[in-house]
Order: sequence, then structure tokens, then C-alpha cells
Amino acid sequence: MRTGTCTATRAATRTARTMWAACAVAVVAVAAAACGGGDGGGGGGDGIVRSSWGDPQNPLEPANTNEVQGGKVLDMVFRGLKRYDPKTGAAQDMVAEKIETSDQQNYTVTIKDGWTFSNGEKVTAKSFVDAWNYGANLDNKQKNAHFFEYIKGYDKVHPTKGQPTAKTLEGLAVKDDRTFTVALKQKFSTWPETLGYNAFAPLPRAFFTDHAAWVKKPIGNGPYQVDSYTRGSVMKLRKWDGYKGPDQAQNNGVDLRVYTDNNTAYTDLQSGNLDLVDDIPAAQLKNVQSDLGDRYINQPAGIIQTLAFPFYDKNWNGPDSDKLRTGISRAINRKQITEQIFEKTRTPATDWTSPVLSEDGGYKSGLCGDACDYDPAAAKKLIAEGGGLPGGRMTITYNSDTGSHRDWVDAVCNSVNNALDKDNACVGNPVGTFADYRNQISDRKMKGPFRAGWQMDYPLIQNFLQPLYYTDASSNDGHWSDRKFDDLVDQANAESEPAKAVTGFQGAENVLAQQMPAIPLWYQNGSAGYSDRLGDVALNQFSVPVYDKIKVS
Repeated sequence: MRTGTCTATRAATRTARTMWAACAVAVVAVAAAACGGGDGGGGGGDGIVRSSWGDPQNPLEPANTNEVQGGKVLDMVFRGLKRYDPKTGAAQDMVAEKIETSDQQNYTVTIKDGWTFSNGEKVTAKSFVDAWNYGANLDNKQKNAHFFEYIKGYDKVHPTKGQPTAKTLEGLAVKDDRTFTVALKQKFSTWPETLGYNAFAPLPRAFFTDHAAWVKKPIGNGPYQVDSYTRGSVMKLRKWDGYKGPDQAQNNGVDLRVYTDNNTAYTDLQSGNLDLVDDIPAAQLKNVQSDLGDRYINQPAGIIQTLAFPFYDKNWNGPDSDKLRTGISRAINRKQITEQIFEKTRTPATDWTSPVLSEDGGYKSGLCGDACDYDPAAAKKLIAEGGGLPGGRMTITYNSDTGSHRDWVDAVCNSVNNALDKDNACVGNPVGTFADYRNQISDRKMKGPFRAGWQMDYPLIQNFLQPLYYTDASSNDGHWSDRKFDDLVDQANAESEPAKAVTGFQGAENVLAQQMPAIPLWYQNGSAGYSDRLGDVALNQFSVPVYDKIKVS
């Protein structure tokens, strides 16, 4: 889902699934080290959590948000059919009372009674069906439309060429206020497990009747309401007292303050002007334990950092370009970078998923083979056999506002330069904000490899593969395409037995190992630090703070 792994003070996001601008101005004016920022207030005994953040790339429509910072807000404002357990990642029923099937292709969804949106409107089966039809329709240009592709009729509402010949998905039908049916175009045994992703959230009638007003102030059915949002500064969310779900907010609200430099956010945390930073900057990792003690969180998360390539650029899509990309991979000293820069809060990647899946869930250590092993001599040979770096030089593009990306990009380039015995064969290309960075990717403006971190949308191996590498998938930012990979993914999705499905997806992953459309770099831990005002702070398996559980003293 979410592209990027930035945080603002991060974006992906995830990628990751994938944002943000300015240094928060706190109660005390911070010396002119940056710009923008959250407003002063929010301290004291008001019960408000002051957290670092970054501006989302797009307005917060559920089907149009595929990066991390926007996803954080949707996680607070919406509740879908399923929700992923913060500790285990297991998909649990939320608005859904039951989801039934006898053939893994035709599903009947029954929703619980009593759910409403924060404007008082009842959540019904139509709330889901209308939202999904909107998200799938090509005319609405929703980035997450691809998540609806398995529903029958998707090819008519979202054709690969030409205009839609239908406005709604043939496979969706409302039976009554609490029941709707879903017909998929093929068997997909784990489809219900995907329904905790925000693209599948319900929408109120106000979204359709006054869309412009809804975008300015989204209305959802989750434990928080959007109070106000000033781009580049702060989004204020407040507890919705009318929320009837089982996970009511334990605080009065959250102020998400926008930062372009996570070092500034960390400084604000230390000075008492911020309560929560959910991306500890690399420069502070040596000190964070002594600075924060048990108020520092460092735990495995469903995040992988990769380098993607622009396959729309013939320089990176030639007959031997797989050797070129593999050579670059072998030139990267992952172990040294993760130990020296990230203080072992990252682990060298040996496949394209994440260890949080476990082996039963699809993670397979070493699947990348020697293509992910550091070997400067082999790297130099492969790069030469692949035609050499285009023009003798490559740039790695990244957003410089969050995530300490400059540090590791410089280190990756130094590693490549050393392997090639050439200064400046590889250089970093920073883009100031995550939103601008994502826009350049969307506009196909990448001229070389670029940062493509991924934060899982749901804990399935399918989510690490299909959205990123399937032809024309929603987060296939490099626009790589391979028929064999697509066929193996389709076959895996159709398996009714989870173990067989996992084996099928790993077969598709072997295609990635052979062609290297993206270079796996490292698995990322979730990291956070918080003030002594807060209690019960935790990160879920996606590395996102469980905001509704946080208590403020």
C-alpha cells in the first residue's frame, strides 16, 4: 500500500505503501533552521498527542492514498471490514460481522449493525459498494484502483486502453442494508485478509454529494475526526465521542506536525515541544538509548527498502540490463551500511519481503541468492557485461526531508564508486519534499535508480509482490512488466491452501531474483521516541504508532 518509509519530522511510504514539509514551530520559537511547522499549543493537560508527520501526496481519499503519511490519518479516521491486530498483524473482523464463501471466488459480506459515520449517517452495505465502485473507476484516477482488479467487471470500469464502458463493478451487489456480495474474476483464497487496507474503507454520502467539502475535512467512521489541516504545518485530529467501536481513543486527539527534517523533530522531542517521533534520525541512533531510555522503541516491522529502476527509460531496459542491475546490487555493502549508519536497526535484505511474515507467511531468507551478496569484483564485471552505467554515471534519487535517506544514499554510492574504482560514478539526487518526490515518480521523471521503500498494507507475501511488480500495478513505480511473474502471481492467488499459495508467490519472487527489477537493500525496524507525558505507546507491525491506545498525562 504504502510507498516510502519517511517521517516528518517520514512519508512512503511506505513508498511505503508513500510526506512532508517544514519544521514544527513549537511553544518556544526555534532558531531559524527551517520553515513551516506546527502551531504552538497542544501542551499541558489538554490530552493531545503532539506527533511528527509529513504532508500527504494527495487529498485523503481512501482509494487515492498509497503512502505512509496519508495512511496514518486514514488509520485514525476510518474503520473497514477488517483491522490488523497491532501486535500480531492478524486480520480481524471490525465492521464485518462475517465474510463467507464456499468456493474462494464468490463472497457474501455481512456488516455489523450500529456503525455510523461521524456525521451521524449509518454505515451500510451501500457505503462499501459505492466506495469501491468509485475507487475502481478509471475516471476518478484513484491510485489504489488496482486493489479492486480481482472483482468481476474491473476491466470495464478500468480498461487498460480507452474509456470505461461501465460505471460500476459487475461483481458487487447490495442485498440489503447489512449485506453485499462480491464476485471475483478468479479464485483468491486470501482476499478477505486484504480488506483491512484503507482502500476498502466505506464512504458516506457526503463524499459524493459535496466532494470538495469532504476533501477539505474528511468524514469517516473511526475513533478520530479531522478538526483542521494546514498544509505544511499541522493536521489536528480530535477524539470522536460518538465512536462505538471496540478501540475508542484513550486520548483527546492528535496533532500531526509537519517536518522536513527529522533531526529537528528529534530536537523538539528532547526540548519538550513534541511528544512523539516515529522515525529516529540515523544521526541520533548512537545516542537515543541514553537520551530516552525506555521511551525509545526499536522493533521489527513490515518494511523493506529497495532501489527501483525506470523501465520506461531505455538506458535501464536494454537486452543485458538485468546484468547491470545485478551488478549494482552486488556493489552495495549492505552489512557495513546497516551496522555503521543504522546501528543495526536495519538488517541486510536477502529477499523482497520481510521477516515479520515468518517462513510460514512467505519470508524466505536467501531467496535473492548471490545477487544480494557484496562482491566488488563480481559487481564490476557484471556492470561491464550489462553495458556499463548509462553515460558512465548514475544518480540515485530520493526525498531528503525525512528518513535519513541522504546518509544511506551517499553510503551506497560510495560503495558503488569503490567497486568501480571511479569517483562520482554514482551520486545522490535529493528532492526537497516527499510530496514533490512522489509527484516526480508519478510523472515518470526518474533518470536512474530511485528510493522505493515499501511498508506493507497487510501481512501477506502477496502484498510485497503484486502491488509493486505486477504489470501496471498501483505501486509499480518503475513500470517493470514480466508475463511469467504475472502468471505465477495469478496462480498463487487462486490457490485455496495457504501453503501452496505461499510457494507460488515464492516462485514469482524467483523471477525477481533473475531479473532484479528492484534491488533489495535492507529490512527496516520501526523506531520511535516519546516524551514523559505519554504512556502506553506502541508501534504496530507496520511501524505506525497505535495512536488510539496512547494515554497523555
